[in-house]
Amino acid sequence: MQANLRSLAAKDIDAAVAYYRNEAGQQTALDLVDALEAAINHIRQHPLTGSLRFAYELEIPELRSWPLRKFPYLIFYMPDDDRIDIWRVLHARRDIPAHLTADQTS
Repeated sequence: MQANLRSLAAKDIDAAVAYYRNEAGQQTALDLVDALEAAINHIRQHPLTGSLRFAYELEIPELRSWPLRKFPYLIFYMPDDDRIDIWRVLHARRDIPAHLTADQTS
């Protein structure tokens, strides 16, 4: 199954990688990239395993989230028949509802 990364998700990832590179070093930034790749691969293989918590909270049907291993980030995505639409990659302590509802069309 193909994964489609929305522009906001790409910006989220770029910002997170830059933060870890600046604050914790190149290896930690690379570890984050590895964790992202592993999480996206999991989602591609098992698209319905993500939590529906925010789908109910925000009334966005089928919006799912999946955590990164060893990093406090959540991948927000919508599964479709032939692809995964990745909306955002947000730090778990952010105001997630505000970030997700700010721009659902990007």
